Amino acid sequence: HVQLVESGGGSAQAGGSLRLVCTVNGYTYRMAWFRQVLGKEREAVAGIYSRNDYTYYTDSVKDRFTISRDNTKNTMYLQMNSLKPEDTATYYCAVDGRPRITWAESDFPVWGQGTQVTVS
Repeated sequence: HVQLVESGGGSAQAGGSLRLVCTVNGYTYRMAWFRQVLGKEREAVAGIYSRNDYTYYTDSVKDRFTISRDNTKNTMYLQMNSLKPEDTATYYCAVDGRPRITWAESDFPVWGQGTQVTVS
């Protein structure tokens, strides 16, 4: 039974930085960070495959956020720089054990509990 543990998040001022951490208790094909604002759909923010360095970013976070992973620790990171108020959301870690190439919410069967990020 795959489980995820998220940490990080919190509050920051606009232009500041935060880092999210997600640890999974086993191997996964790919991992991703999603975020959701109350009343809106959950969107993929960034994703990374475990077997290569391919990464995905949604346009609004390119050049500001960096996703990375440490396979030896089964851990994924999301470094968020130059934060904006519109980055405020609940951020979720998600993992997928299949070699899929799309980044829809329905592609990811296992989810973390979510961590709040607030930018003011």
